[in-house]
Amino acid sequence: MQLAHSPNINTGAPAGTVVAVTGAGQGIGRALALAFARSGARLVVSDINAATCAAVCDELRAAGGQAVSLPADITKAEDCEALVAQAVQSFGRLDVMVCNAGIMQLRPLMELGADDWDRMLGVNVKGTFLSLQAAARQMLKQPAPSEGRPRGKIITMASIAGRSGAGPIAAVIPHYRASKAAVISLTQSAAFTFAPQITVNAICPGLVETDMWKRMDRDWTQLQGVEAGQVWQQRVAAVPMGRPQHPDDVAGLALYLASPAADYLTGQSINIDGGLMMS
Repeated sequence: MQLAHSPNINTGAPAGTVVAVTGAGQGIGRALALAFARSGARLVVSDINAATCAAVCDELRAAGGQAVSLPADITKAEDCEALVAQAVQSFGRLDVMVCNAGIMQLRPLMELGADDWDRMLGVNVKGTFLSLQAAARQMLKQPAPSEGRPRGKIITMASIAGRSGAGPIAAVIPHYRASKAAVISLTQSAAFTFAPQITVNAICPGLVETDMWKRMDRDWTQLQGVEAGQVWQQRVAAVPMGRPQHPDDVAGLALYLASPAADYLTGQSINIDGGLMMS
């Protein structure tokens, strides 16, 4: 018996896919942009830091990719709308929006100020909402890239910190945890709202070896009064896969979610953390 071939089994973003990535100036965002460019996607890279945003765009172009850059503050609706408009102006449509931009801060619950809370939820939740909403407006009015496929895909960046538990670090990142739990909830609401025209899924990374985690280690080291690097080493020692996570690990999942192979997947928040949390 010969099995029927499914034309939709494709685990990479099709060449020519138009992808916008917020927070693309460093860390996970930069890795996402590079991975999508290697797959043949056309990129709009965005970051609040104009210099790093332009540097990543130049890096993509130097490697033969098609890319434009646009500095943006995702807490401003007009900046998010301009980002989507740039994608349409440059490439004719927007296939994938990766709502990656976010911030982190370590501060014990009783030391948190209202400004700390507002800034964290402003960037991580409001910013995700505004960029998601701007992308959806465009996607809902454009045709699907091919018959039977969604008109667009939205990928949000949550965290295993938005799950239950999180261990000792939960005591010093209450506002960050709240923001990422909100991103998971927003992802589910958006997925239900836009189905079947747009898929919306969240990525939940674990201990990603980036400058953000280096700053976290420094701050937590000071809070606990231990040697530099000790907190990070303790956290990594608990990872079943035996190593910290690399930004490319996250990029691999993003490529899958953007691919035809994930066209039937929506409303999910997927842990990619080396086994720290298992469900």
